Amino acid sequence: MRPDIEQFKMTLKRGKADYIPLAELGIHPLIKAKFLGRPITNLKDDVDFWYQAGYDYIKLQPGADFNPDKLFLQDNENTTINDDGSIARNWATEGRGIINSFEDLEKYKFPSKDDFNYSNFEEVRQYLPEGMGVIGQYGDIFTMVWELMGFEEFSFALFDNPQLIRTLFDIIGNLVLSMFEYFAQSDTVDVLWYSDDIAYSSGLMLSPSILREYFFPWLKKIGDLAKAANKPLIYHTDGVLYEVMEDIIASGVDALHPIEPQAMAIAEVKERYGDRLCLIGHVDVDLLARGTPEQIREKVRQNIEEAAYNGGYCVGSGNSVPEYIKFENYLAMLDAAKEFGRLT
Repeated sequence: MRPDIEQFKMTLKRGKADYIPLAELGIHPLIKAKFLGRPITNLKDDVDFWYQAGYDYIKLQPGADFNPDKLFLQDNENTTINDDGSIARNWATEGRGIINSFEDLEKYKFPSKDDFNYSNFEEVRQYLPEGMGVIGQYGDIFTMVWELMGFEEFSFALFDNPQLIRTLFDIIGNLVLSMFEYFAQSDTVDVLWYSDDIAYSSGLMLSPSILREYFFPWLKKIGDLAKAANKPLIYHTDGVLYEVMEDIIASGVDALHPIEPQAMAIAEVKERYGDRLCLIGHVDVDLLARGTPEQIREKVRQNIEEAAYNGGYCVGSGNSVPEYIKFENYLAMLDAAKEFGRLT
């Protein structure tokens, strides 16, 4: 299958393309290396992976460091590889973080918009096969705020110190928004993808009213940028989202990822919102880790049957593709997407 970013964009806009695309927010470098048969050492290697695996795009982030003084440990993959090849995992701050007062805030060093590096968006043009596009992705305005404060202290501050929370949202929100301004204006970028978890499989992390006060205005700003640039916007959040689904749609989101299997049934989401949202994912990561290729094949077939009958669905995992899944199950998901994914 040759890449076709226009078919992918059509699907994100709830159209019925010629085939059902693949889509992932994150794929661990070890999985990419196993697929290619060599480590991912540069941007060309990364393009080769996304192309050979059958995706219509490569996903890129700007170079950014929101913690230049290394005051806390967190990364996008949530894992690091030790020198001996073992995996080290990072965990979110639950109790008290490092910014719990305006005095703490004054001591913390944030980057400036000029510190963000977009050189990979310029470099990638020379490597893209014909028809292949680029997704510009970043996120975590809400997540960075509560991680800097610690979730417990953040929760108390919603009542005791809301101005500190609003100030942090303004600082981080404007920095992340500047990235999406670049994505919207860039001739290289075809699709925008914002990621920020707001829910668990059991419910929202905060009440809808709090999310509407602090979070959704920022998602709406990103949605407005995407709409003005006529570029689709994907939003990633885990969890059960029915209480705020209308807020997500009203923010200008075109496609929702990953329809976490433990939280929402994709058939119900399709029935209720499929005319306004493209759906992405819903192959459980636990199934990818502990299931069989036959089970993966059947799950992909079922997802396509329930969510792709009129377009508006992309095959993918129910979160991301971590290093601990069975590699043969990842291959089974790719193969099943090709087997069942022809719509014409």
